[in-house]
Amino acid sequence: MEYQFVKDRRMLEYGLNGLHSDIFCFSTTRHGGYSGGNYASFNCNACCGDSETSVAQNRGLLCSLMPVRPKCLVIPHQVHRTEVRCIDESFLLEDESERAVLLEGVDALVSSLPEVCLCISTADCVPILFFDTRLKIVAAAHAGWRGTVAGIAAKTLRVMADAYGTRGQDVAACIGPSISPDAFEVGDEVYEAFRSAGFRMDRIAFRRGKWHIDLWEANRMQLLDSGVLPENVELSGICTYNAPADFFSARRLGIRSGRILSGIMLLR
Repeated sequence: MEYQFVKDRRMLEYGLNGLHSDIFCFSTTRHGGYSGGNYASFNCNACCGDSETSVAQNRGLLCSLMPVRPKCLVIPHQVHRTEVRCIDESFLLEDESERAVLLEGVDALVSSLPEVCLCISTADCVPILFFDTRLKIVAAAHAGWRGTVAGIAAKTLRVMADAYGTRGQDVAACIGPSISPDAFEVGDEVYEAFRSAGFRMDRIAFRRGKWHIDLWEANRMQLLDSGVLPENVELSGICTYNAPADFFSARRLGIRSGRILSGIMLLR
């Protein structure tokens, strides 16, 4: 079962939902929200210049579209690094200001709590959603090119293993809408960063005037190297840069523009 657009194209639901009734995972689109301009219209990110009122309205709308209204949306302030935060009961007891402190500089989230939606913001970077089908653990990671080079996908799985006992072979993962290798043109320094980190450049890079990097394959390879089975990796194959009507792209719109919100939640 593959992804499908639902809720008047306001949301992309992953095929994983059809295989496991105890989770809900999604990515938002640009449709049906309250924001305007470069944030039009379903932007749920408060850190990219949109009005707080519009963001709050969009987040409320998002919660209403889910099969179970979440207790909270956990949305970190990402910085293109590899900090992974486990979200437990103690986090829920904190006030909003303390939660913000705990989520500062975090690029991946892990939890076993039901009805707590772990979210990642992207607008060309790669969102990766994880589900441990045996132990019922969920995770979400933000993999820009720097995070990919630094192994954010593999580190998220290591944290899941250390904190909860997750095994790679029990994990299903979704790689969401993000920039495609055809559109992701980079300088020699980015190519060299991947090469120096030990990536198989014959698998993830090609030259067409400038270098192009396949972030989808680079992250898929990390998942497989960590024990995730190939058949358990769902790739949307949607390029944000080439689908600007449906998805935000920072390369097209600039940094001060909307963000896709990708999330995963245990329903029970």
